[in-house]
Amino acid sequence: MILVFGGTTEGRRAVEVLEEAGTPFYYSTKTGEQEVPLHHGVAISGAMDVAAMTTFCRLNRVELLVDAAHPFATVLHRTVAEVAECMGIPAIRFERIYPPREPDIIWCDDLDDALRKIDCKVLLSTIGVQGISRLKPLEARGQTILYRILKRESSIRLAHQQGASDAQLCFYPDTAEADGVLMKESGTSGGFTEKVEEARRMGMKIYAIKRPETSSIFHCVNGPHGLRRAVEHLLPPFFPLHSGLTTGTCATAAAVAATLRLLKGETPGQVPVFLPDGETISVPVAYGPDYAACIKEAGDDPDVTNGLEIRARVKLAGQFEIHGGEGVGRFTLPGFDYPPGEAAINKGPREMIRQNVCRFAYSTHLSITISVPGGAEIAKKTFNPRLGIEGGISIIGVSGIVKPFSEEAFIESIRKCMEVAKASGTGHVVIHSGAKSEQYLRQRYPELPQQAFVEYGNYIGETLRMADQFGIPAVTLGIMLGKAVKLAAGHLDTHSRKTVMDKDFVRQMLGEAGCDLDISDITLARELWDRIPSERLPDFVHTVVRHCLEHCTPLLPNGKLEILLVKN
Repeated sequence: MILVFGGTTEGRRAVEVLEEAGTPFYYSTKTGEQEVPLHHGVAISGAMDVAAMTTFCRLNRVELLVDAAHPFATVLHRTVAEVAECMGIPAIRFERIYPPREPDIIWCDDLDDALRKIDCKVLLSTIGVQGISRLKPLEARGQTILYRILKRESSIRLAHQQGASDAQLCFYPDTAEADGVLMKESGTSGGFTEKVEEARRMGMKIYAIKRPETSSIFHCVNGPHGLRRAVEHLLPPFFPLHSGLTTGTCATAAAVAATLRLLKGETPGQVPVFLPDGETISVPVAYGPDYAACIKEAGDDPDVTNGLEIRARVKLAGQFEIHGGEGVGRFTLPGFDYPPGEAAINKGPREMIRQNVCRFAYSTHLSITISVPGGAEIAKKTFNPRLGIEGGISIIGVSGIVKPFSEEAFIESIRKCMEVAKASGTGHVVIHSGAKSEQYLRQRYPELPQQAFVEYGNYIGETLRMADQFGIPAVTLGIMLGKAVKLAAGHLDTHSRKTVMDKDFVRQMLGEAGCDLDISDITLARELWDRIPSERLPDFVHTVVRHCLEHCTPLLPNGKLEILLVKN
């Protein structure tokens, strides 16, 4: 059993990660005021001291603690660390992502240090109601203090108990006239960057209390991918299937390790890799005579590249360059991120390599060559040859992490999400294929709750049948062109393992749209966006959507179905 301490954005994210396992866990908050949808998790509330937490862990057979509470919840952090150490239970600290400490901010070690450093006429405090009584010495010195707090009854009541008057209170997101502001180093999810920018616009002195140091007993993560991988490592049975790393992440780790050895003479056994979502994970690496390497780890996803060694060689150069060596395929057809002849290292991984390496390099004048021994032979077992990628595997990956593929488990997760969407009370559910389409759809429907957006991956038919079973009255299906041309041809499961683009059917749809176009040389459906004349695009889009509706509408006989074709 896992016991999570939350009440924060990180707590909510921890719930989302753990719910994917379909395994019970406890989610604890101090007040119980945070509303978090729980399907397998059990909500508990109330503060725990060491004795109470120890008793709870023993009675409920807790095997892993996750501290996802506010960074300044120091009493809780100490309590979790002490219980973990005394009981021999591993503990994870779900940290926030923190921007660099900038020199124009007056940094304070703690609140006492801030009291010594604050020098302004009117101070706006944003450190919360618990700090009001601690700031009374400033009032005694004649300074005016305003307190910005949450506009809720419990916060206002506590502010009054701490000695604040109504005239001193202002509420988020309102601003106040002051020449100084006191804030905590609350990280990106705590709005620290936005608060600093607002204070700069208003010409305020900025006083920031540094976040407390984290006990060494914790395994620290700062994002959902890192949390899942830490849970998989510390409590393997919790997740039925384990995640893996993309080839892009492995290539990045190898490149970082090779750069550290070249420029600093360091050869660590693990290197930090910054993922596209901003979080950091640690990745194991090894070293050869003139290269660093990372073993491709697919987790429980049935990936033929699992176990391959991905190498990186780094040398000084006149500019920043990324090349493909042995075992890395080359594009032979147009339509990819790079023209024919270029190494099959996609745009996402290239940018990931560049950003990570440049964090450690004294100079960006580096030439990096990625190679995969045995990659050419393995590539024959993939779709690469049919797509026009020859001579090796592709270096790919958008998120940096591979979630395990299990048809049964994925479909069950869709069912859980659909059930939560129904329980949220929304009459409109938006189903999407993943991060790219979801980002656009959330902007299109900002009024819908988070639970209304359900990822179908490739299982369009199954998802629509579930929507009908749950009695969802209105469904929007967001789909990108690659999946849409497969769906239009009647493939309700669009996974590349089961189907590829049917060019003959695409030609038929182009004919129906009055578009005479030679597509014999296209590799990916998304090329059609640039190949079809702009005046014919609306007709083609309507044709694709019409065919999709023919196959999907019967699956939702009692609801209204809308299909949106989302461009990259």
